[in-house]
Order: sequence, then structure tokens, then C-alpha cells
Amino acid sequence: MTTELNLVDKWKSIPWRKLRKIVFRLQVRIFKAQKNGNVRLVRKLQKLLLSSKAAKLLAIRQVTQLNIGRKTAGVDGKKALEASQRLALFEVLVKNWKQWKHQPLKRVYIPKADGTKRGLGIPTISDRAYQCLIKYALEPSAEAMFNAHSYGFRPSRSCHDVQRQLFNNLNSSSNGIGKRILELDIEKCFDKIDHKFLMQSVQLPKAAKQGVFRAIKAGVRGEFPSSESGTPQGGVFSPLLANIVLHGLENVGHELRLKVRNGGRYVDTINGFRYADDVVFVLKPEDDPELLRKHIDSFLATRGLKVKEVKTKVVHSTDGFDFLGWNFCVKPNGKFISTPSQKATSGIKAKVKEVMKDSRFTLEQRIDKCGSVVRGWRNYHKFCDMSKHDLWTSRYWTWKFIRKQGRYNRYQTNKVIKIAFPSVSWSACNFVKVRGDKSPYDGDFVYWSKRENANYDGTTARLLKKQNHKCTHCNLSFISGDIAELHHIDGNHLNWKPLNLEVLHRECHQHQTIHGQMRVRTAG
Repeated sequence: MTTELNLVDKWKSIPWRKLRKIVFRLQVRIFKAQKNGNVRLVRKLQKLLLSSKAAKLLAIRQVTQLNIGRKTAGVDGKKALEASQRLALFEVLVKNWKQWKHQPLKRVYIPKADGTKRGLGIPTISDRAYQCLIKYALEPSAEAMFNAHSYGFRPSRSCHDVQRQLFNNLNSSSNGIGKRILELDIEKCFDKIDHKFLMQSVQLPKAAKQGVFRAIKAGVRGEFPSSESGTPQGGVFSPLLANIVLHGLENVGHELRLKVRNGGRYVDTINGFRYADDVVFVLKPEDDPELLRKHIDSFLATRGLKVKEVKTKVVHSTDGFDFLGWNFCVKPNGKFISTPSQKATSGIKAKVKEVMKDSRFTLEQRIDKCGSVVRGWRNYHKFCDMSKHDLWTSRYWTWKFIRKQGRYNRYQTNKVIKIAFPSVSWSACNFVKVRGDKSPYDGDFVYWSKRENANYDGTTARLLKKQNHKCTHCNLSFISGDIAELHHIDGNHLNWKPLNLEVLHRECHQHQTIHGQMRVRTAG
């Protein structure tokens, strides 16, 4: 026990601030070298990063302490690693990362919106740490080449960027009332990616590239020993690999639109916006959707992919269309409106009832959980027109449900219903879109720290401004991927006095002495 506690202290004493600076500085250099077309320097810097002990330690901490799915077990059954096991894994990565042997994947099924199930391939914790190390080296070079209008699974980009882009292209000043929309969905994108094309597209040093190949070839235990196509959903670098393969899809419409001006021909573009494997193209009246489809089919065929015909259609902007959980429509008067889709609204109503009826928890716990679910839903849709989506029927149903439990009178129920249905301010189409030429790896700390902090509100936002957008523990700025958490300095979560609060990185928060040793251990 004493030895383990000593190892916990050793893990906590690692200079994480210094390691973050080392890795991020190398990533910025890789990004800039790729932007300048200096491939030789990119490979040299990637080798330096992959050999760095700092990158290996950060990768292990990321997958064992920070990632949301950190306690998901692979085929080895390990759900968490103690400090001693993390340090042992570090030694293994240092010695064997060039010859890393990827273990088979564990199959896990999660339900999809259409009632079917999506199969995930879960790597072991050790394999996830290795994939995270590869991602550190691959992502900056890929970011330097990605298109400004691809947003899914990219650092510091979100669904709201796509929402704003569609507003810019369909509002009255853009004559959105005369446009059409080509909606696309790629059939089994992650499962069908051609391995040969993928490996040609991945730009890494030889040893790391071979590691990627072994990872995508790893089979699923009990199903097949080796994969012939696709990249396993559930892997750390799988979304990045899918983005690399699909890079350029949003540009397929370029040079397809020809116009005549002053007797001469010039090239215009069809705007395409991609979020992971979901894509929409905005067409003007003169654009030919069939010609565009031919180019898209050709583009996907070289990658082993094809369009899912059931979910692919051309609609007029005035008829409306669903995308990323929202419904976009141009009214007859030319006004653009974005609202939560019918499926999203039905989903939250069903979720509220499911949470409130879950007898495994106390009534107070159910009320708190309902509040968390509703707050998340409203935050996602806060840049929509929510005037007709106040969830009044769900709120009334919940009010009656709480009253039937006999715990609260009507006045007390009126108070707790505000906890179950917290209010979130909304402002339609008011999101500030990310600048297309910007990347977290461009070294512009001022732009990115302020943009990341705009995701927070209330007490957290005020403290971030007071702290100059920096963590008071490590004094580093909050950048892409960082999670800011409120810390009560005296450990008393009922003391909300301003002088008792500060905002820390999640990893810095975990290591605060006031939370005790057990907090650090359970975080693994």
C-alpha cells in the first residue's frame, strides 16, 4: 500500500506543465512546416515527437485519466490503471513503440436512432495510449491540409460552425429562397474505408505508419482475425483517419458551376459543408445535382465508399431539411430559420420520462439528472429559434409526476421543477463561426483561448476573464481540447464566495491536495 502511495505521488509530481509545452511546441512546428510544404522537416519533427518521453506520458494520462470513455475495457478486461501500471506502460511505450503489436478489438454495440445497432471496436488501454501518441504526431500535419468547411472530429470546431455556415448561405441576403440542398450520407463510412487508399493518405514516419497499418488490420475477437477494410470505431485516432480519407469531399462541387459574364466564361463553386461523414451541398438554381452526384460517387469509389441512397436527396430550401439534429428552412418571405428537428424534440421528451421513471435512483437524484439532460439539450440548441420549443408539455408531465410521489406540496414542486428544467438563454443564428484559416496548432493563443472560453457562461466565464483565460494551477492558457472545471479552494462545495473559486484544467483539478488521495486514484 505504501509503495502504491509513493507511486501515486511520483505520478502527480511529473512536471505536466513542462511536458505540455514541449509537445505543443513540436506540434506547432509540424503544422507550420506542413503549411510551408517542407515534407522533410515534417517527418523529422514527427520522429522527434514520437520519440519524446513527454508525448508518451501525456498520451497515457489522456486515455487513463481525461478521456470520457477511459473506463471502457478492451479484450484484456482492464477498465482502469493504477499509478504503478501507468508508469509500467510508459516504460513499455518508450522501449517498444516502433514494434507495437496491436491486440484484437472488443466488440460493443450501441443503439442508433433508426433502431439498429452500431458496432464499436474497443482497443485495450495500452493500445489506446499508443494510438493517442500517433495522433499527437499526425493531427498537426493533417490540420494544415484540411479544408475550411470540414468541421466534424476536428479540434476547436463544432456543429454550430456548420449551423452558422448554412445561415450565411441561405439567409435573405444570399437569396436562400432560390437555392436547393443536396443531402448526403455515406454508407458505413468507418467500416468500408479502403485500407490501401488510407495508407497512401497517412503521412507519417515509416515505423509509425506500420503501427497504423497493424492497428487498422487488428480483427475483432470472436468475429474475424484480421480486418480487410475500414478503421475501428472506438479507436482514439479513428475519427482523424476518417477525416483524412474524406478530405476534399466538401470541395467536389468546385469548378462544376460555369457562368457567363460579359461574354466570357468563369468558374464559380458549389458550397459543400461536411461534418464527419455527413455532408450537405448548397445548390443555386442553375446547378445540376445529377452532375454533382456523379463526381461525388467517383470521389467516394476510389476510397471504397458509396452514398447511402435512402438518406440522399435534393430538397428545396423552402421545404426544409434536417441536419445534425436541426431543421433548416427558408420561409416564403425569404427569412432563414433554424429549429430543433422533430426527432431531436421527440428524443428529449422520451429521455425526460425515462430519467424520471428510473426507480434505481432517489427522486432528488432523478430531478438533478433530468436537469443535466435538459440543460445539455438546450445548450446544444441555443443558437436556434427556441420560441416554440420550451418543452412545456414535458415540464407539466414532470410536475404532475413529482406531485404524485407525495414528497412535495405544490409550492415545493414549483421550486424543484426549476431544477429539473433549468433555463438557458438562446439567440438564433448568433454563433461566431471559427475562421476558416485558423487551427489550434497555429500558435495564436489569444484567439483560441478566448474562443474556447466562450463555451462557458455564468461563474466560470467570469472567473476565466478574471484569470486572463489561464489555469491558476499551471498558468497555461485554456486551448483546444482542454476542459475547464470550477475548483472550491477550501473543498467546501457549498461555499460559492468568489474568493473561494478558481477555474482549473481538469487534470490540474484532479491533483488538488484538498480532494485527497482517493480522488486521484479513482480518476484513473
